[in-house]
Amino acid sequence: MVDEEDVLEALSNVIDPELGLDFVELGLVYGVEIEGGRVGITFTLTTPACPIGPQVTEQIQEFVGELPGVETVNASMVFTPPWTPDKMSEDAKFALGY
Repeated sequence: MVDEEDVLEALSNVIDPELGLDFVELGLVYGVEIEGGRVGITFTLTTPACPIGPQVTEQIQEFVGELPGVETVNASMVFTPPWTPDKMSEDAKFALGY
């Protein structure tokens, strides 16, 4: 059965094209829920006006959907709470000069 660590590892393949860093390091993944073969991902974007939402949703479904035992992936984009740079990992902050 898939676990949260597996899902987060798969999500590290989802890259923000403008910043060049993955969604996990950027702190854009707000939650992972696993129930049997169903995986729910709650994520955000750096700004509500960011045009890559549909692309990110597809990538999340693709990468997480490839994990053994995953039957369905529900990717939900939210904007509450709003993303801020303090949600980034220390490595991402360093890479972006924060």
